[in-house]
Amino acid sequence: MLRSLYDRTMALADHPQALWWLAAVSFVESSVFPIPPDVLMIPMILARPSRAWLIALVALVSSVLGGLLGYAIGAFFYEGIGQPILQAMGKADAMEAFNTRFNDFGFWAVLTAGITPFPYKVITIMSGWTGMPLATFLATSILARALRFFAVAALLRLFGDPVRSFIERRLGFVFTLFLVLLFGGFLVVRYL
Repeated sequence: MLRSLYDRTMALADHPQALWWLAAVSFVESSVFPIPPDVLMIPMILARPSRAWLIALVALVSSVLGGLLGYAIGAFFYEGIGQPILQAMGKADAMEAFNTRFNDFGFWAVLTAGITPFPYKVITIMSGWTGMPLATFLATSILARALRFFAVAALLRLFGDPVRSFIERRLGFVFTLFLVLLFGGFLVVRYL
């Protein structure tokens, strides 16, 4: 099922309305869809590098708006919609323990999920369910998704097709390493 969904998503990259499809995929990926927008972004940017920044911006805005839908699902429809989505992803068992500590680390959770391959939709729903302040959620989502999508756009614009395999296989690791270094830097500054 996922392979078929992936193949259909890839076919959308060649569609004349690809930006609209990217917006739709970015929006629903942030709350329910399992395929990340990168699978559309990468071939779109490779085909038209001059539109890299526009493509990244469409993904950013749509993803953050979709994240707000995920937040609303968690805040208002958790039991009917949010819980089944999280159960289908195998995340329901640890919910209670996670909820008690989530908002203490909410900024870092949203930032990490927004950049890395960790499912962003899990964090959007959890943010609403745990009552994370909407302003914190929104600001962090914008920062995280901008870092992710504009980094992909910049790498593809600068290096083209050779960086495609790097992005598809290792970008999550690079961003995770970046977050570890960033967080470590804050800890060093705090305790010095």
